[in-house]
Amino acid sequence: MKIVSVYNNFFKNNMFMKMLLIFSMISIVTIITLSYLIFLSVSDSTIRRELAIQKAAMEHVDRTIHQQFEAVQNMVRDMHQNEALSTNITYLMNHTYAEYVQHLTNGYYANQDDYSADVLKHFQNIMDRNAEINHLMLYSAEQQDLSVFNQNKQFRKLSTNAAHSYIPDVMAMETPNISAPNLWIRKEIKQWDPALYAIRVPINDSHTLRNLGQFLVFYDSKGIGNALDNYDSNLKGDIVVLSAKGTVLFDSNNNYYGKKYPYVNMADSLFDQTDMDEMKKEQNMYVNKFVSADQGYVVIGTVPVEEMAEAYAGIRNTIVSISIVCLLFAVLVPAFFIINFAKRTRRIIRFTQKVKYGNLQARIDDARDDELGQISHSFNDMLDELNLYIERVYKAEIKQKETELVALQARINPHFLYNTLEVIRMRAISQGARDVGEMIYSLSVLFKSLVQQKKNYTLKDEMEACRLYLELFRIRYKDIFIYTIQMDSIFYQHPVVKLSLQPIIENYVVHGIRTERSDNRLSIVVQEKGDIVQVEVRDNGKGIEPSRLTEILEELERPEESGQMFGLRSVHSRLRYLYGPEFGITIESTLGEGTRITVRYPHTERKGV
Repeated sequence: MKIVSVYNNFFKNNMFMKMLLIFSMISIVTIITLSYLIFLSVSDSTIRRELAIQKAAMEHVDRTIHQQFEAVQNMVRDMHQNEALSTNITYLMNHTYAEYVQHLTNGYYANQDDYSADVLKHFQNIMDRNAEINHLMLYSAEQQDLSVFNQNKQFRKLSTNAAHSYIPDVMAMETPNISAPNLWIRKEIKQWDPALYAIRVPINDSHTLRNLGQFLVFYDSKGIGNALDNYDSNLKGDIVVLSAKGTVLFDSNNNYYGKKYPYVNMADSLFDQTDMDEMKKEQNMYVNKFVSADQGYVVIGTVPVEEMAEAYAGIRNTIVSISIVCLLFAVLVPAFFIINFAKRTRRIIRFTQKVKYGNLQARIDDARDDELGQISHSFNDMLDELNLYIERVYKAEIKQKETELVALQARINPHFLYNTLEVIRMRAISQGARDVGEMIYSLSVLFKSLVQQKKNYTLKDEMEACRLYLELFRIRYKDIFIYTIQMDSIFYQHPVVKLSLQPIIENYVVHGIRTERSDNRLSIVVQEKGDIVQVEVRDNGKGIEPSRLTEILEELERPEESGQMFGLRSVHSRLRYLYGPEFGITIESTLGEGTRITVRYPHTERKGV
């Protein structure tokens, strides 16, 4: 209801507000739509760029892991190419450490160069060159023992036979070359750091190619993070490396080491790229995936939608700011011009209202040459021409009428007429004809009231004129006619049009009275009905035939006079002209029973009366 009220008050009859509202709605919808499309395009471009950066970082991580794997393979290749070192490794794997030391000592005395092929010294050199290595291990399949060289340059040879360990079973299994450190090996070497990954390469006899065991290297996972140093400022989200079993081998943000990766189901697919929109819908994040099926691990990059939104938040705010400025510009600038046109239009309307109420000297002050200015100039020119016409024709006719009236008044001097009627009245009374004297007196007073010019003519004056007129006929039809007038004193000073009741009473006397009857009666009643003062004239005369009544009513409503019923039509048209279409007279009549005529005046005097 409130919206309807606002529409009725401000838009229903206001063309300019409708234009402003329609234009504003079109501008707002257009700008918002364009801004939204631009935002979608820019945000999509930003998302793709950030995901491309993340994928490049993931490929770098993958290359780093592959390089470590190749480094381990190169270590094994170097062992095989150095025959003395290969022999010492084989000896160490198949004998106790004491026997190996004795073997190394014997070899030194036999050939000093053999001492340089010490396995422990070789492993120490490897760890010195690569600080990311946490442990180097040799597993002997024949002896079922584990030779361990840790990052503190300490060497241990541990028995891992099947009687008290599952390590032989683990080493015998076909597993990926790159995986998480095995739980039993961790337990044996007492290494529980979760940020580790293992690379395993088989060791074979260089002559017989028989498998001797496994070469196992534990790498510090934080070393992979060094590959991402160049991406720190641009990289969004997390990058993790998962083993085939879902164990976290590397985590760029150190959130999931030693824990179950919450999105481990993403590793089940071997596709290079997961459907971005689907993952966003299900898990509220963007996902990149890079699978190394040969080596048994998968690299996953995830970016939460909220974090990705921060990447284009600045662009979004810029678009919103520009859109607001455009909206203000698109609405306020046209509003300024439309409101200006509306003011000028209202000024023209107010001017026409002044002209409507008779101010022909008003002029529109608008010096512009646009359409409204041309209308103003044309209206001013029209008024100038109208004033000239009135000056030439209308005023000339008025002067002519005034001249004729003065001449008529000069011929018929009212004072002479009054004096003459008074002489006749006194003569009639002296001769005993008192009723004739009374009639002459009423006639002279009636004539005086009609000729006399009063500035404010009231209902009391009109009713007095009607009384004098009726008094003449009461005397004439002394025994067969009576009249009554009912009017409260509050209506005495009510302004009315002169001769708006007398022609109606005269119409009854001429057409309605029945001289063959002795009960002719006329009543006049004045009463108030809302904002209308109503005078009801009722008689019991002849009445009007229905067909004639229809003709009378049609004649009253005709826009132009036909020369018939001058009295009634004059009263009706003057009241409507002065007060409006809701005022005037109404006629009701029944043949043989009488007629009722109602005259309606406004309760308060209107402008222009």
